[in-house]
Amino acid sequence: MRDGRRLPPPSGFGKVRVGGKEMYTLETRESTIRIPAEYIRRGRRLEDHIDELAHDAFECRFDEDENFTLLTFDHEAVGRGKIIHGDGAIYQNVRFKALVFTMDNNEVIDGAVSEVSEYGAFVRIGPMEALLHKSQILDEPVQVNLGGDAARIEGQQSGRSLVMGSSVRARIVSKSINHNDPRSSKIGLNCKMDGLGGFDWPKGDE
Repeated sequence: MRDGRRLPPPSGFGKVRVGGKEMYTLETRESTIRIPAEYIRRGRRLEDHIDELAHDAFECRFDEDENFTLLTFDHEAVGRGKIIHGDGAIYQNVRFKALVFTMDNNEVIDGAVSEVSEYGAFVRIGPMEALLHKSQILDEPVQVNLGGDAARIEGQQSGRSLVMGSSVRARIVSKSINHNDPRSSKIGLNCKMDGLGGFDWPKGDE
């Protein structure tokens, strides 16, 4: 997500929000795809191109409500397409099924540390990666030790730490969604509140 690669597939984390509300939903949607003139050839049906063009148009994108469409299927042309004068392409309404991932500001989510960097920990939430900045981890100074698989972030007083693969519970505190380039979207986390942090951290009076 940060380096221009295709967004990763969903991980096991982020399937359910804390509290039980589903983060993944299956929806029926209808929208329009553009079928370029070069796709319109003798002997080929428009339906032959709908799947390919619909995948490109709708998958791995945020909608106007900042929900992320993971995949689409069962694409079906609705009515006749329209040709806009001077364009040459056909604009075709399409009905389809969409697997959608949602996340809201201030909600508490579970994830897994995918990378430790000088800035903090990147946390995988379903198909997304969010930044848990080192200043948002503990109410104490932390030390970041980089060293490949041994990289870790550790509290200087408590010794609580996060490493690659650590399971963590955090709150979404900021979202900056880029609709034109979803991979450059930024999600910020915080786990300084009671009950948040690494799954293996002592809780309460433990």
